Amino acid sequence: SYVTWLSGAALLAILYWAGGELYLIDPAKAELSLWQAIGISAASLTVGWIIYDQLCKSPLGDQPTLLMVLLFVMLAVMAWGYNEIFTGRAALLHLGAFTATIMTANVFFIIMPNQRIVVADLVAGRVPDAKYGKIAKLRSTHNNYLTLPVIFLMLSNHNPLAFATEYNWIIACLVFLMGVTIRHWFNTKHARAGNPHWTWLVTTILFVAILWLSTETFDDENESEEADLSPKAAQIVAKADFEPVRDIISGKCAMCHSAYPGYEGILWAPKGVLLDTDAHIVRHAKEIYVQAAITKAMPPPNANWITEEERKMLRTWYRGIDQ
Repeated sequence: SYVTWLSGAALLAILYWAGGELYLIDPAKAELSLWQAIGISAASLTVGWIIYDQLCKSPLGDQPTLLMVLLFVMLAVMAWGYNEIFTGRAALLHLGAFTATIMTANVFFIIMPNQRIVVADLVAGRVPDAKYGKIAKLRSTHNNYLTLPVIFLMLSNHNPLAFATEYNWIIACLVFLMGVTIRHWFNTKHARAGNPHWTWLVTTILFVAILWLSTETFDDENESEEADLSPKAAQIVAKADFEPVRDIISGKCAMCHSAYPGYEGILWAPKGVLLDTDAHIVRHAKEIYVQAAITKAMPPPNANWITEEERKMLRTWYRGIDQ
C-alpha cells in the first residue's frame, strides 16, 4: 500500500505538476496559474483525508451503511469539483489519487497501529479492547469496496471515452457504484452467505449507462456507431473533403504528432502516432475521431485550442468516409 501510494504520488508530481500546463490546467474551465493548480491538487488530497477521518471518528462510525453513503456523496462532489477546474484527464486521475490517499492513510494511521496494539495485548496476556478491531474493520471495509474503482481511475487516462466526455464525473460515480456491486457479490460468496445474483443485473445496467454517457454526449447528430476505416474509404478521403481536415490536424495536432515535434517538452510523438502527412492522417482517422471529434481528449486544452466547429468538421468527415 505504501509503495503504491508513493510511486503514484511521484508520477502525479512528474506528469501533472511538472507538466501541469499541458495536462492539469484547462483555461476554458478556470484561469489558474501553475502554482495555484498544484496547490489545489495537493491540498485536496490532504483535506479529503481529514474530512473522511473525522466522519469515521464521529457517531457516524456506528452507522456503517449511512457512513458509506456519505462517503459516496463526498466522492461525487469531489469528482464534480475536480472536473470544474482541471482537465478531464486530470480530474479522474485526481479522484483516483484522492481515494487512494484515503485508503493508504487508513492502513498507515488506523489499521496497522490498531493491529500492533492488539498484538501487544495478546503477547502480554491481556484481553485486547474490542474497539480497536471494530475501528480497523470499518476502515478495511471501505478499502475493500474502493479498490476496483481506484484501479479504473488510475488507468483512466488511457480511456478518452471516460475522461474526456462531458459527463466524465458522472461516469466516475457510476464506476464507484459498480465497484460496490462487484465487491458485494465476491464478499458475500466468499463468506458463504449466499449468492446475490441481483448484483450482476445492477452491474450490467451501470455498465450500459457508462457506455451510453461516454458515446452519446458529443454525438449531437445521433448517427450510427463509428465504422472502421477501410482501404476503400482511405482512397475516398484522399480525394474528397480532405483539405479542411488536413488544415485542422496540421494546425492543432501535428505540432506534437510529427517526426520532429515543435511543442516545447515533447521530444517524440506521443504513443508514436504521426499526423504530419496525408497518409498518416488517413491511417489514424479512427483515433482522431475518438480523441478529438467525439471526445475532448485531444489536443490538451492548454496546448492548442480547437473549436467545437472544428470538432464537428472532424466528426462529419470521419462519418462520411464510408459513404
